[in-house]
Amino acid sequence: MRVEILCTGDEILTGKTINTNYSHIARRLVEVGLGVHWGTTVGDDRESLLKAFHQAGERADAVIVNGGLGPTVDDLSQEIAAQACGVDLVLSDNWMKRMEESYARRGRVMPPNNVKQAMLPANAEFIDNPIGTACGFAVTIGKARFFFTPGVPREMRRMIDEQVLPRILAMSGLQGVTRLKRFHTFGIGESRADQMLGDIEALKEEGGIKLGFQAHYPQLETKLALRADNAAALAALLAPVEAEVRKRLGNFIVAEDEQTIEGVILGKLLESGFTLAIAETVTGGHLAARLAPLAGAERAFRRGTIARDLSELGATSVTPDQAASIAKALRTSSGASHALVVLLELDEGADRPDMGGTICIGLADASGAVTRQARLVGGRDWVRIGATELSLDCLRRHLLGLPVDERIDFERR
Repeated sequence: MRVEILCTGDEILTGKTINTNYSHIARRLVEVGLGVHWGTTVGDDRESLLKAFHQAGERADAVIVNGGLGPTVDDLSQEIAAQACGVDLVLSDNWMKRMEESYARRGRVMPPNNVKQAMLPANAEFIDNPIGTACGFAVTIGKARFFFTPGVPREMRRMIDEQVLPRILAMSGLQGVTRLKRFHTFGIGESRADQMLGDIEALKEEGGIKLGFQAHYPQLETKLALRADNAAALAALLAPVEAEVRKRLGNFIVAEDEQTIEGVILGKLLESGFTLAIAETVTGGHLAARLAPLAGAERAFRRGTIARDLSELGATSVTPDQAASIAKALRTSSGASHALVVLLELDEGADRPDMGGTICIGLADASGAVTRQARLVGGRDWVRIGATELSLDCLRRHLLGLPVDERIDFERR
């Protein structure tokens, strides 16, 4: 089945807004075994949109259109869809009532221009949006079925899962069940992970499970995609391979599927009744920002201290001894069961690819302190991001009883 994703909006076309909606829709299509044949981005221009709709309608079987369902003059999806179908726009009394009730629940009067969101092509199939005012719909243009979704990410994601994918899967006639198993690792690159897993028979071309990687520094996502006749057959095929991947990637796995490294850390803190204080230099609060917003963090996160100058934390140099000493003092002053300190010193001069940084991490708990020293090279942001992830990984490892000094691919001696 040939599927196209068609994203609309000047802000997307010009790069002012990063198009994360496309990547989410494409990933979900792959996860259910459909895939993507074309990806198109069109600005808020009537002629361009109409041409794009007609082109997609000739080459695709299903088209997911994202964006252009809002109440403003540059939201054109309903209008151009009706034009492409050769029908009029008509008011959906049902959706109009839904919008008015939504505004009333929030104690607000609906602006007159929101009526535009209830205008749909006369032959449209209604697609519900349970959490927003942008009404989804489906129409046939040329040979393809078009599914229109809003640009607001949380609305789009729910509609894709609950409304759009079931319809496209029914059209495709695909049988069975699919699964995308994901392992998130820190410390190994794509080529090394491929080397570590490449000789597993089930992951070879005829093995039944497709192996893939997605590198987004500082983490690497390793993906296992498979399809089977039913859930039991899928589980039987996946279980031994999943176990073998865990064994080979070992301590480098920081989370799986929808988990995050910070979520794993917080879960362990809460499970064990631990609390945490953090002090960080140069990373600009990114450590605290990863942990503090999580649900339940108020029960474990005691304090976050952010400094640019080492002296603000009482340090005179970036050394393991200094990191250990400050971590112990922070643990005492904060009353937390655990303290994490990150000391970072960047090379002097302008930002450049060979700029590096020396990192010393100190972790203190009731049994004393452990440290980790590393050097990363690659420019200011590369070092800062890497230091943040390395610090989180050291904390994760320490909480799980794993060695914190296992060398990673990104280090320089």
